[in-house]
Amino acid sequence: MARIKGAMATRKRRKKTLKLAKGYFGAKSKLFKTAKEAVMKSGQYAYIGRRLKKRDFRRLWITRISAAAKINGMNYSTFMNGLKKSGVQINRKMLADMAVNDPKSFEGLAKTAKKALAK
Repeated sequence: MARIKGAMATRKRRKKTLKLAKGYFGAKSKLFKTAKEAVMKSGQYAYIGRRLKKRDFRRLWITRISAAAKINGMNYSTFMNGLKKSGVQINRKMLADMAVNDPKSFEGLAKTAKKALAK
């Protein structure tokens, strides 16, 4: 019985890595060894980036809510405290969207928060 070598599988694996490294600068897109290192590192950056994106968006939403709350005469923490005490359950993403696209309804929420804090 003839011995079977793994040339096809090896070539397929290397082509897959080189395809992922397409567009990289210099030897990183041509040589398997450097391409493999670059692809592994870029995978780590992508993994980390997916986690950082959540933090970055939350920070953006809080900044937008804070700016809109200041226009209505309160700071972010008192506004959120007032909403919590009044029983309004709305997430920061929606609050930020309201602050940017619908300032009138955000103003209504600010009044609700003020009322709850006055009690």
